[in-house]
Amino acid sequence: MREMKDSGLKWIGQIPNGWEVNRIKYLFKTAKGLSVTKDNLIEEGLPVISYGQIHSKINTGVIVADELRRFVSYDYRKYVSSKLEKFDFAFADTSEDYEGCGNCVYKRTDDELYGGYHVVILHSIKKEDNRYFAYLFQTDAWREQIRTKASGVKVFSVTQKIINEASVIIPPVEMQARISNFLDAKCAEIDALTADIQTQIDTLEQYKRSVITESVTKGLNPDVEMKDSGTPWCPLIPIHWKYANPKALFTQRLDRAYPGDKQLTASQEYGVIYQDEYMELTGTKIVTVMKDFSILKHVEPNDFVISMRSFQGGLEYSERRGSISSAYVMLIPNNEYVYPPFYRWFFKSSKYINAIQSTSNLVRDGQAMRYANFAQVPLFIIPLDEQKQISEYLDEKVRKIDEILKIKKNQLEILAEYKKSLIYEYVTGKKEVPSI
Repeated sequence: MREMKDSGLKWIGQIPNGWEVNRIKYLFKTAKGLSVTKDNLIEEGLPVISYGQIHSKINTGVIVADELRRFVSYDYRKYVSSKLEKFDFAFADTSEDYEGCGNCVYKRTDDELYGGYHVVILHSIKKEDNRYFAYLFQTDAWREQIRTKASGVKVFSVTQKIINEASVIIPPVEMQARISNFLDAKCAEIDALTADIQTQIDTLEQYKRSVITESVTKGLNPDVEMKDSGTPWCPLIPIHWKYANPKALFTQRLDRAYPGDKQLTASQEYGVIYQDEYMELTGTKIVTVMKDFSILKHVEPNDFVISMRSFQGGLEYSERRGSISSAYVMLIPNNEYVYPPFYRWFFKSSKYINAIQSTSNLVRDGQAMRYANFAQVPLFIIPLDEQKQISEYLDEKVRKIDEILKIKKNQLEILAEYKKSLIYEYVTGKKEVPSI
């Protein structure tokens, strides 16, 4: 057991004898990235990495993955202070969440790369292998220095000063190499397992989307005769289904909120649920309307809600009575033709979402979907008993797929926590790299 000493730092406590403490500003020189935006990006040119790529889920922080590189004109090459040399770091100087404060990437190769928009560059003064720091910077313990000083309400700002004043622990150079080599090998094993599980998840998600779309647009009988539907978004339908105007199946609810209505929120993951339920499930705070309830609309069970994100994820189904933002559009099902639980799946099918997206060229600009968009996509009259059969089939089928997905996602969480713990224990000296 090696001897330990007090580091003088609250975030780390004891460190091994022979390890030192210093501030970032004595090890690196900071600089700003290029003032480029999405409008400056081109297919080929000068490689650049901006804050969006640094915050990407595929960024491990210890190497610049090819998928993170974007390109701008070679005219920017003259801004040499924004160039990332080997052994340099690029930090995102803004984050939309607390956890993202401190996100960075390490450049361990000689190829050309520039820091881009909202990036703080750390130029290595000694020009030596900084892999150890790349791992240290991934720990929550080290990042707490950044997070507690980052300012902002909706967006947190991470300034050069905040980064410069952050402290680091510094093992002897040979120990840094041992720790880095050990973590490179161990993390590669974990990353390989993670990638394999993620591939399984992606395959299951695709299978789920396929099952839903096939079932709601073709029915469950594989031998049924098909006919021309009369609409390009779903060219073939079972011979006994009929083309229908959406307005015949769903009318628009215009009721203002009723007295005593409990406030609802619409989400792609949970559908339409009460705000307190949503906050408990997600940990997200929502602004509740405390006065002027005239800005709210009434929702009834079995209504469908066109939300701000319906262009991306379809319509949301409500099983609850309450009120919701007047920015949303409520649809009342015609029970003569509609079994609502069926359309809960129908409106989430890939084909239908693609059809809805085709009704507007402003989707990319965050354009809200309106009843007029909904009315442009033809629907079908399907026997009610068949709708019920398909709905019950999908309820059970998707439940089984989701159970497997839950297990797989839990495995990812366990691996991620194990990786974080492994990195923390070795970069802080809590554990010693085993001798070969």
